Amino acid sequence: MINNFKILTVTHKNVPLKALGKFIVPSNDETELQLKLDKLKMEFDIEEMMYLATCNRVMYFFYTNKNVDTTFATEFLSKANPEFQSDLVDDFQKRITILEGDNALEHLMEVSASIDSMVIGEREILRQLRTAFEQCNTWSLTDDHIRLAMQLCVETAKKVYSKTRIGEKPVSIVSLAIQKLLQAQFPKDGKLLLIGAGQTNLLVSKFLKKHEFENVTVFNRSIGRATSLADKFKGKAFLLDNLKTYQEGFDGIIICTGADKALIDDELYASLLQGDESKKLVIDLAIPNNIEKSVVENFNINYIEIEDLKTLAKENLAFRQKEIIKAKEIIDENLLGFHKIHRQRQIEKAMRHVPAQIKEIKSHAMNEVFKKDIEGLDENALEVLERVLTYMEKRCISIPMKAAKDSVV
Repeated sequence: MINNFKILTVTHKNVPLKALGKFIVPSNDETELQLKLDKLKMEFDIEEMMYLATCNRVMYFFYTNKNVDTTFATEFLSKANPEFQSDLVDDFQKRITILEGDNALEHLMEVSASIDSMVIGEREILRQLRTAFEQCNTWSLTDDHIRLAMQLCVETAKKVYSKTRIGEKPVSIVSLAIQKLLQAQFPKDGKLLLIGAGQTNLLVSKFLKKHEFENVTVFNRSIGRATSLADKFKGKAFLLDNLKTYQEGFDGIIICTGADKALIDDELYASLLQGDESKKLVIDLAIPNNIEKSVVENFNINYIEIEDLKTLAKENLAFRQKEIIKAKEIIDENLLGFHKIHRQRQIEKAMRHVPAQIKEIKSHAMNEVFKKDIEGLDENALEVLERVLTYMEKRCISIPMKAAKDSVV
């Protein structure tokens, strides 16, 4: 039964992120996705199926007695996405991961505990897994087997986070930058200039909102993206060129643009200061740096650059990786316990009709087989008989149930 748990997956480890789109089930909305997944389940005669698609992994989790091999994977993925062609995937068997039984369950637990994540220790994947299960369960794609497996994963992930330090010490550049901002005790109402409105500063904006920084002004090459980002804070938006004439002052700068050379030199920085000599916080997340080195040398600045953050991120990642050993010990322990839980559940399901069947036997005996004999009994005798039969009924139900459960130990 355990060997019926199977996983077909592609991740950031084996496939370029831009190619992951060929492995998803394309859809315009949830209704279309449900129809397509249901069709896949029926066409391949899969007992239970769960589908997970994130920015760095696509996973199909099955409970089936079908042979999930390279041939199955090629046919399944081709049906899932018309753009998928196995000959476009170099080293197909190395790119596609197929797991079965304990290996599949172990992988699922590693994913839920973020051991297999691009950023080890980040808890977002657990939320994504739970959402994927709830969605597939609502659509009747999953049943008892995957429910138990997901219960195992959630419990394991929670235990890993509570019993190890795998989630400590931020490892993403943006989260580290915000941590530096907080450590510097930057005031909540401090005036921040957010220069650049690309993906990095978009993520920065989410952290700023989370920590309730609201006084944000955005500069960008295109006014549309600047306005979109500034609207999150009810702030102002300007073009990058407007930095030269900006006269409203600032307390801090977070800058990240795609420029191939520094954007802020001594002259521009002095202009932005408007004569203010107080110390400013400047976080430069660009490669190459967007702030001239001379600005750091000549002005009163608490300067944080990406190279420092990258070094700290590596140190923190190394710390988290040491915790993987402890996490895997928890996974091994929980996997062993799952075997017993899963077998016990299958026995319970197999014996769930026993109580009803025993009740039917009792009813048949009293209303048909011994009906005439019972009709001759007085009220007291009838009451004793009913009590005896009810006792026997309970015992006949409990004895095989207990024996079944004991056999699992």
